[in-house]
Amino acid sequence: FQCSLSPCAQSAHTLLVPTEVESDILRRVRTLLRELDGHHPACQPDRGMLRWTLHKKIDQNPSNSPVLVKILVKELERAERGDYRHYIIPLLHTLMYTLIKAPCISDELCSRVYDFCKKLLTLPKPFCSIGLDYAARLKMERTAPGMLYQRMVISEQSLKSDPYPYQEKIFIFADPELLSEAICKALLTDTEAARVSQSPRACMCYVITHAVQAALGEDCDLSALRMRLQGMPSSEVEHWFQEVVVAVECKGSEAGADRGQHEERLRSIYCTILSSSPPGDAALEGLQGTPLPNPNISFHLWTEDDQLWKELVLFIRPLSQSCEPDRLSQDLDNFEIQDIISDCECCEQTRFSVLSTDSGIERDLPPAPEEPSAPCGADTEQSRLHRKGGIKKKPSPLESMAFLQTGCNGPGAKPASKGQRRVGVPSEPMAPLLRLHTARIVLLGDDRILGRLAQAYHALRKRETRRVFLTPRLNLQFYYVPVTGQPGTLAAANPSATTSPEELCEVATYLGRADPWYESNINALCHMIPKLASMPSSPSKHLVTDLFLTDVIAYYVRMGTQPVCFQVYAMKVFFSNLAQEPAEDVFLTELCAQMQDSVSPREVNPTKKKMILDGPGVDMTVTYRKVVVSDRAKEVSLSLRSTGFSMKAIPDNTAQDLACLNVNITEVVKINNLSGRSFSTMTNKLKTCNIKIRSTEQRPFTLCLDKDSRRTYRNVISVEVSPCLEPSYCLQKSRTTKVSLHKAEDVGLVKYMPKSLLLPINTFAGVIQ
Repeated sequence: FQCSLSPCAQSAHTLLVPTEVESDILRRVRTLLRELDGHHPACQPDRGMLRWTLHKKIDQNPSNSPVLVKILVKELERAERGDYRHYIIPLLHTLMYTLIKAPCISDELCSRVYDFCKKLLTLPKPFCSIGLDYAARLKMERTAPGMLYQRMVISEQSLKSDPYPYQEKIFIFADPELLSEAICKALLTDTEAARVSQSPRACMCYVITHAVQAALGEDCDLSALRMRLQGMPSSEVEHWFQEVVVAVECKGSEAGADRGQHEERLRSIYCTILSSSPPGDAALEGLQGTPLPNPNISFHLWTEDDQLWKELVLFIRPLSQSCEPDRLSQDLDNFEIQDIISDCECCEQTRFSVLSTDSGIERDLPPAPEEPSAPCGADTEQSRLHRKGGIKKKPSPLESMAFLQTGCNGPGAKPASKGQRRVGVPSEPMAPLLRLHTARIVLLGDDRILGRLAQAYHALRKRETRRVFLTPRLNLQFYYVPVTGQPGTLAAANPSATTSPEELCEVATYLGRADPWYESNINALCHMIPKLASMPSSPSKHLVTDLFLTDVIAYYVRMGTQPVCFQVYAMKVFFSNLAQEPAEDVFLTELCAQMQDSVSPREVNPTKKKMILDGPGVDMTVTYRKVVVSDRAKEVSLSLRSTGFSMKAIPDNTAQDLACLNVNITEVVKINNLSGRSFSTMTNKLKTCNIKIRSTEQRPFTLCLDKDSRRTYRNVISVEVSPCLEPSYCLQKSRTTKVSLHKAEDVGLVKYMPKSLLLPINTFAGVIQ
């Protein structure tokens, strides 16, 4: 069949198609912006789907990537001129995600994006921070096209590469007592389907094909290259993968590198792989897309308090895959016991135990170097000492403390003593540690799982203070995906709980107000995940590659780099039973107190009628630190009768300070009238960071932390709340005060250390004022 159109008509027809494509993409982008304004009610049911469908449409036809980039650049420039700042960060994230996945983008388009990012440096945070980050990435991408894609795949898939040895992993944690079994099963199924959809060999082929096409553009016969790579043995594929990585990394890291030299290097690799010269008159298929593999994701049901720490340790130092689960748990327990024993330290300094690798067998010793002749008496004495044969026990990786010491040069680390080194063997200098691992912790649930995270993070920081291991090796990032709608076993066990889903997601609501792009993409999952979990699963679900939930989480962890830091608060409670030791805990969102109805037998006597005359509640003394206009702390004390109080750490709007507690005390007020005495209640509102509440009648009350009924303290008569201090700051402060005359002031290194323990949760923009 031959086309009967004239050449002019054919050219007009070919020009019509890009115009229709451009109009469709522009319409989708404008709809995305109307969603940010919140003035488009028709989009509310599909909230969170618009960005995903836009990127999926480009994935289906990757040749349209330059069209989308061009439209996004124009919209960014229009938003800057019109002062629509709330459009800038969502448009910029969408553009960069498209640019990373695009098969080839011209240097002219990259230059326009680069110039726009440099303009953002004149704006306040977070615009200047995001602009600086993306400008640095684009500068490398312009010199070595394909570098951003290559680095993302290498780190997310943990591919071995000397020029770029970074590794990343996503840990999804869900509390089975907060989420229904259907939601947990759906999440587990999606993450397993994403994990088995690619192999290391396939990911290496993706890196090769994307780098070659990004450099050569339409001159690359991608189909022939893919067929040639498929027929290669795995060792040869890995060889060319390393060649491509070296070519891209070296050229992208060079100062003043030439893009033309990079293209020639990739063209040489391309021709060598095909074992022929570049195709001349052969018909090329144009730009073709290379899939961006799903990141390495593992799903975990949070059933143990120290489970987060265990998973991070295994990420840094993985055990043998043949290790059984029971043996794994035993190894971790032994590791914890040895960690505690070795941490019995003096107050002045941290002590590190040194594991001897000497087997005790004489034949295992390396040949000793020649030493000066010793006196005869010494030779005679030495001849009497010899070693007997023995069995060398090989310790398990977690029973041994050697891997904790190897390369650990964190604060407080000391080299091995001279007495532990063999004479004549020089000590090797310790190489500086690099944070080559990045753990991205994604929490699914409501505010209660964030309370557990605050507990686990505080315990981890205390452990790192005793023994620095994870901190110098690991970048730790936290992400939060709110999920409500279907209660778990905790709600079934406590049906009297009346907390609404909105009250359980105060952190997500705050993050949505602070970051509109978080509201559109992540808060939309709050009710969408239960709906997806309730859908019947299809038999071919494991073959589906476009997993919505996995794609959204991957987009969140890839582009969400701006943290919002929440203050963690420390609490110390005293109980009515004086023999019971005071308890210490931390909370993140809320502390709530209710007066206990039960009265102890010693309080019940005929003569004690003060409780009835004074009305309901308990007499309390409240002492708090009030900040006045001069920014000087002022201690304020007041006495009142109360039926309960609450301390909220999450403000109602972004204009309020995150590092401040909103204390609401329900006060009982007496009213005298003609009919007699009656009582009413009023809310006494305070703003403070440090507060102490004590029951003067010794009548107990009940405390609940972070809206979690599992974290309840009963028979409490006094509670003290203050910002939780960073454990490393406390340790250094205690050491400094012992040798310093200034007890109250921070001197020395303490002045430069973070004082408060903050929990950073990543979003797309942070807090936009």
